[in-house]
Amino acid sequence: MISGAELVVKALVKEQMEVCFAYPGGQAIDLFDALYQREEFRVVLPRHEQGLIHAADGYARSTGKVGVCMVTSGPGATNLITGIATAGYDSSPLVCITGQVSTHLIGKDAFQEVDMVGISRSIAKYAVTVKKRADLGMILKRAFVIAQSGKPGVVVVDIPKNIQQELGSESYPETVEIRGGQKKQHIPTEKIKEAAEILNHAEKPILLIGGGVHRGKAYEELLAFVEKTKIMVVSTIMGKGALPSDHANYVGNVGIHGSYAANQALTKSDAILALGTRLNDRVTGNAATFCPSAKIIHLDIDPATINKNIDACVELVDDIKEVLPRITTLSNTKCQDNWLQEIKKLATAFPLHMEEAGLTPEKIIKKINEHFSDAIVVTDVGQNQLWTTQFLEVTKDRQLLTSGGLGTMGFGFPAAIGAKLGNPKKTILTITGDGGFQMNLQELATVMIEKIPIIICIFNNSCLGNVRQWQEMFYEKRYSYTMLKEDDEQYIPDFLALAHSYGADGLRITSEEQIDEALLRAKQMKDRTFVLEFMLATEQKVIPIVAPGHSLKEMIVYE
Repeated sequence: MISGAELVVKALVKEQMEVCFAYPGGQAIDLFDALYQREEFRVVLPRHEQGLIHAADGYARSTGKVGVCMVTSGPGATNLITGIATAGYDSSPLVCITGQVSTHLIGKDAFQEVDMVGISRSIAKYAVTVKKRADLGMILKRAFVIAQSGKPGVVVVDIPKNIQQELGSESYPETVEIRGGQKKQHIPTEKIKEAAEILNHAEKPILLIGGGVHRGKAYEELLAFVEKTKIMVVSTIMGKGALPSDHANYVGNVGIHGSYAANQALTKSDAILALGTRLNDRVTGNAATFCPSAKIIHLDIDPATINKNIDACVELVDDIKEVLPRITTLSNTKCQDNWLQEIKKLATAFPLHMEEAGLTPEKIIKKINEHFSDAIVVTDVGQNQLWTTQFLEVTKDRQLLTSGGLGTMGFGFPAAIGAKLGNPKKTILTITGDGGFQMNLQELATVMIEKIPIIICIFNNSCLGNVRQWQEMFYEKRYSYTMLKEDDEQYIPDFLALAHSYGADGLRITSEEQIDEALLRAKQMKDRTFVLEFMLATEQKVIPIVAPGHSLKEMIVYE
């Protein structure tokens, strides 16, 4: 007989968990007591629950394994909500274990009681409160299965204090059945033939790859399809890198901040094979005007995604890794040189390029491309993210992690912590803005105490740059609460002094000539976090851009 808390720890060991991101509290103290001096896995104590869940998310995205976090009830649990939505939108597999008041107190407004299942139900893949000690093992096993099966997502397991304390069986199931888990989608051959025929007869076909290709690890299948068909390829931000950025058939990102050539390719196409993408508004622009001449074949593992935003001509619901080879087999190799050259000419005529002299994000990121060939780069959200997705070359060895669906400021730095713990031999850089970094900068304590080396690149333009850009371009320069420093003021905080207070070193970069030296210095710092603060002009913009409510073909290409 063991306690419920001890069974939780046994479950984590059985699931071969490597690291648990955890923050204690009154209704989780028994869980943490069970963790005391256990050596089977690493427990990391971040400084805020939001940082904690983003770290678990970064671990999951970078490894493909389930990220695990553990917190107490009430405010500890509610501090996970943004992270649950962030991971859920981007199909990142997490198991979040939350403490809860004892079952006899539920519903009585007890101290630090919240209905975590009710709060998280709409953003988690599954959420459950354990009501009986006898059900605990089965529920935990089910949580790990659900988090990884089909379209990955977040599972919340809410465990009341008395369930943690109660003695019971120590058995933990090897397998568990879940509703719908045994059902295997099988797309009829006729559907596959229909998709292949559309592509075979198209004059201007295009392949649009989304984050589902990463989630499904369908890299070899994707490359085989592209090599056989010679099809032109564009990606969403989340799909970037599924096909290496330097591949001859890759054009670039699409969407409201995509490249002009990529958006034109999509707009001019007569057949689109969309893989693992929701086709949301950031990708399509005005949905009513999205690719009116194209027949759309939509392949995704989630049936709810098909026809949600854009109607598909052919609907394929299954695993990309299994279905794409079937389409490849039926595809005829066609010479599409004229179509490819047409778009390549547009890419040459309208390149992604920042015209400003001096220190620019383009120059910084291109230097990162040179110095860090096999790094994992984790972005925050805002202009720093968009510049990175424009200029970072994502190859087989270099990985990009970013918050796509929710667009969560404060994600980058803690997610980089999780990525480093999941990939200890990799160099981890986080590219963040001065606004986003301040949302979880307390995790500087975590990286220093836990000895987790991260290279932090702060793009400091003294403002909330993305919103400020919209205010300048579409709101007649009414900069309402987006300026973090006025011209005659000193910026607060001093990021380097702040880093020093935590025991970290850093450099402030003010000119293009200092970039190489700064990156080399950071690269040499193998054993501790290093902060690089790049001082950018407030006026720098992410261009091109699609104005709100406009179509992709109406991109603003020049300032």
